[in-house]
Amino acid sequence: MSIRAPEYVTRIAPYQAGKPISELAREYGLREESIIKLASNENPLGIPESARAAMTAAVAELGRYPDSNGFDLKAAISKRYGVAQDCITLGNGSNDILELAAHALLQPGNAAVYSQYSFAVYALATQETGARAIVVPAREYGHDLDAMRDAIDADTRLVFIANPNNPTGTFVAADAIAAFLAAVPRDVVVVLDEAYNEYLEPALRFDSARWLHDFPNLIVSRTFSKAYGLAGLRVGFGLARPELTDLMNRVRQPFNVNSVALAAAAAALGDEAFLQRSYALNREGLARLQQAFAGMGLEYVPSYGNFVLVKVGDADAVYEGLLRAGIIVRPVGNYGLPQWLRVTVGLPQENEAFLEAFARVLGR
Repeated sequence: MSIRAPEYVTRIAPYQAGKPISELAREYGLREESIIKLASNENPLGIPESARAAMTAAVAELGRYPDSNGFDLKAAISKRYGVAQDCITLGNGSNDILELAAHALLQPGNAAVYSQYSFAVYALATQETGARAIVVPAREYGHDLDAMRDAIDADTRLVFIANPNNPTGTFVAADAIAAFLAAVPRDVVVVLDEAYNEYLEPALRFDSARWLHDFPNLIVSRTFSKAYGLAGLRVGFGLARPELTDLMNRVRQPFNVNSVALAAAAAALGDEAFLQRSYALNREGLARLQQAFAGMGLEYVPSYGNFVLVKVGDADAVYEGLLRAGIIVRPVGNYGLPQWLRVTVGLPQENEAFLEAFARVLGR
């Protein structure tokens, strides 16, 4: 049988997710409850109780389709960020927002600009539209905005910026982002991917939603999968001027966010106590991991997210050794970083168990 498909589709390397706990348990004969997963930048606190209660209430209506326009969640986002509801696009995770932007704006003959060592979905979203990728070399494992601006050519329609960046954890300050936006041609759309924004120290946070007034070519992407603890529900959102949200809604699947996710996200968005607990736990765990890596004499990238990228040499061997110890971290060879591992911040006891096993595997 000969199936005809565009070459740009057949050349796509599928996204590599972190190894599931159940898969490791099957492969190594381990008990699932003994396994520690520090691979996918999930919130170790799990689901907030506010969201759990909202989910339980939503279950009674699962025989009906969800609100395709997500009115209640959009109303909560509108109030929180001070934007009109027609500036909001809901997505099946922020990953969906990234792909909606690509499908709305890119086609064969166009180009997208993104940084080396940035989120793998930028490359996937670009390639699945048949567009050309312009990958700009990183500067100190982060975005070189000057070089990215210079890389924009006549075919460029889209630029992706992750801030903080995954998988390296780097951060670009507000004034640098604003200067970049001011320099980008108005017919080039910039997606500012802020999946890890809630983990920033308060002094570093800035209100990117306010920039929509000045930059009609801006899309701000956020997620409920990280600090809000709803990774399994897959819900995120984009903020942009109505002209851009209209385009993304033209390519958005109907009912792309399910009823349970809509209810849970609306509840979680207003749960400031949970968000503060998540932030505080992460700051402590991040400091512990980075201090431990420094004490071992290992190179790492100072992180602004809920994970740390650390250089271990033979990353595949270290990863395998940790798997045998029942600990899952993330190898990042597919990002062009074959000697590095990305480690998510866990609960204090999980961090300590990881560090003990890590030192043993490294022979330290």
